[in-house]
Amino acid sequence: MQPLLRPDLDRLARALPLRPRTRYAPSPTGYLHLGHVVNAIYVWGIARALNGCVLVRIENHDRVRSLPEYDAALLEDLAWLGFSGDEPIRRQSDEEWACEDALHALSRSHHVYACDCSRRDIAAAADTPGDEVRYTGRCRTRGLDAAAGCGLRVVIEPGLERFDDALLGEQAQDPAAQCGDLLVRDRDRHWTYQFAVTVDDRRQAIDLVIRGADLLTSTARQIRLARMLGRITPPIFLHHPILLKPSGQKLSKSSGDTGVRDLRAAGVSAAEVIGRAAAAVGLLEAPRPMAATEVQDLFRPM
Repeated sequence: MQPLLRPDLDRLARALPLRPRTRYAPSPTGYLHLGHVVNAIYVWGIARALNGCVLVRIENHDRVRSLPEYDAALLEDLAWLGFSGDEPIRRQSDEEWACEDALHALSRSHHVYACDCSRRDIAAAADTPGDEVRYTGRCRTRGLDAAAGCGLRVVIEPGLERFDDALLGEQAQDPAAQCGDLLVRDRDRHWTYQFAVTVDDRRQAIDLVIRGADLLTSTARQIRLARMLGRITPPIFLHHPILLKPSGQKLSKSSGDTGVRDLRAAGVSAAEVIGRAAAAVGLLEAPRPMAATEVQDLFRPM
């Protein structure tokens, strides 16, 4: 069976506000590649087809790997491609107070505790096989000092989260079984992806999250965490196909896979880059030039 490439726009529109809010949220840890262009096609294409709003949010919560030169480069490449947001650009590093406030609120209503486990410790004690290692709760009752080089975790109780993915259909995940108690701040006092993105999506009123299928397993834990922070109705999630290497691995900024800047330097036009990305995931039968202003046509009824 061929994977579903386009959502049912009428059904999606009925589930969303008249002008839905979504976001394009790259991390400045490398240069943009064709996989990021695929995500931009889905984000802007679906948002424009629904008369929605796109917020560009730079997710630089990882202060070690996020570099100013990558931040500037990804915005330059995005502008060259023709994708622009509808509001001023937001950066997580400019609004860290939001995570601080959310942590204080979470600590008042749920069990947040210090954890000194390294990744190696967690892997060694893991009780589940597979790609994702589940934290077993070793530090829950140890009473460690949060100021002494420890991370912070919040207790995640067992229980299924059910959600209807706008492209993949009904899903059910148990965050406690998948990952255990969630790390919200690491031992270097950096906010984790799971926490920062949940806080930002809630605070910025994002009601449609469009992202690659590689992030599908993160969804239930973000829904659960958002509810713990007071968001009763979660956003609608849509997980689209991702671009893979011949080996089956996803493209990587760090290894420079199919970089937008390299294609620009080789004389490939922005419309050709967009057309290549659309064809690579099956949205076009064959590559052809396509302007950023045309991507909504890929999602409207034929």
